[in-house]
Amino acid sequence: MMRKSFMQSETHMGAPLEAGVQARPASWLWNADLAAIPPARRTWGTYNYAALWIAMSVNIPTYMLASAMIAGGMDWKQALFTVFLGNLLVLAPMLLNAHAGAKYGIPFPIFARAVFGVLGANVAAMLRALVACGWFGIQAWIGGEALNALLTALHPAWARQAHGVWICFLSFWLLNLIVVLWGMRLIRRLQAVSAPFLLLVGLALLLWARAHAGGFGPMLATPSKFHSFGAFFKFFVPSLTGVVGFWATVALNIPDFTRYARGQKEQMLGQALGLPATMTFYSFIGIAVTSATVIIFGRAIWDPVQVLARLGSPWAVLIAMAGLLLATLNVNVAANIVSPANDFSNLYPRRISFRMGGVITCCLGLLLQPWRLLASYGSYITGWLVGYSGLLGPIAGVLICDYFVIRKRMIVVEDLYQRGGFYEFRRGFNPRALGALGAGIGVALIGLFVPALRGLYDYAWFAGFAAAFGAYWGLMRRAKYSNTPEMIPPTYSGQ
Repeated sequence: MMRKSFMQSETHMGAPLEAGVQARPASWLWNADLAAIPPARRTWGTYNYAALWIAMSVNIPTYMLASAMIAGGMDWKQALFTVFLGNLLVLAPMLLNAHAGAKYGIPFPIFARAVFGVLGANVAAMLRALVACGWFGIQAWIGGEALNALLTALHPAWARQAHGVWICFLSFWLLNLIVVLWGMRLIRRLQAVSAPFLLLVGLALLLWARAHAGGFGPMLATPSKFHSFGAFFKFFVPSLTGVVGFWATVALNIPDFTRYARGQKEQMLGQALGLPATMTFYSFIGIAVTSATVIIFGRAIWDPVQVLARLGSPWAVLIAMAGLLLATLNVNVAANIVSPANDFSNLYPRRISFRMGGVITCCLGLLLQPWRLLASYGSYITGWLVGYSGLLGPIAGVLICDYFVIRKRMIVVEDLYQRGGFYEFRRGFNPRALGALGAGIGVALIGLFVPALRGLYDYAWFAGFAAAFGAYWGLMRRAKYSNTPEMIPPTYSGQ
């Protein structure tokens, strides 16, 4: 069954294991970016993870997530509750998937090999990477809008340029590509200022809206457009799924970050403190400002770039857009490059470096046409967020079932980096994991094609997670009792 006992293989990520994993550069499944992090280099504490979530949560898509709910008809209390509840729900799979990264020091695509096989992991990694490419494109489009507003403030005649938005979008996209190729160290140095600046921009917008709308009372007095619970619930369900889907990406690749944790307590506490509170607070800014635009402009404007462009003072627009450009550039590279670059590198570690993976991300982000994803609040929430959550929820279901229920948190790390090891399964693929993944995606997305089952699509992440979890548990349980050797998880006495 196994060539050596689990106790011989694991050594709890100590020096023997580090030497074993690092000593396999000849394997095409290994490169330095994907190697397990040794304990001596795991230095992140509670503050680091709280700060990470503050930096990632304070961004324009967070603002737009909440403001889209106001534009869709919710009042401020309904929207804020939806955001808070959704972030509490997504925190659970986030912490569960984070465990493997903190225990074994491995990134997400390597963790996925333990479940889907050393080659089958590429299926899950590519689904996750394509979603990240979409987010990269969205941030690039937002940056292009900010650049267009900045040029208009500097030179009003620019507003008459027929293709101004497209020129700015492609210019900002090219700037992202240049940073990926040459400027990663510079961007990392600027990470400390991006989130504080976006927070200041949000607070400034809030104060501006308060002054022009006549105070918080009128701002938050806009009633809900839903006059019955049924009408509200019909919009609430996909909105809640959209909030969960918003961070369903990081809920999968969170081992990319927790591989640096000093321990489980530090990463769990830091994430629990940082994610729900920051998302709810910054979402409130989006909710309040969007509610105020109804009073100020006569309609709900859910895009903060469009609101900032209407500040009136050219200098205010200039300062806001310049800072927004810098912050968006930083957030895009930090949040939307790291994971897909690792995922693409996992396809062929010997040939595809982290840098090349970043270039692939930039190109695919352009091809996914982010301007269509942001065409309206409906396409953003029910089209983009809910849609891709139906792909990622099933991955989370299979990963969590395998790691906690089937394998009892046991992974043979060395075998993750070689062919013919425990995670070879059948020619590098675990057919049961892939079958469960397909079943989960089918259940989540069937509502797009069968109107009578539309409710399943509205619950896409939840439906896909539950279906994949149950299917995988049943398939692996059957494999265990039918004595299929390559499917039986490693066990040892003492834990």
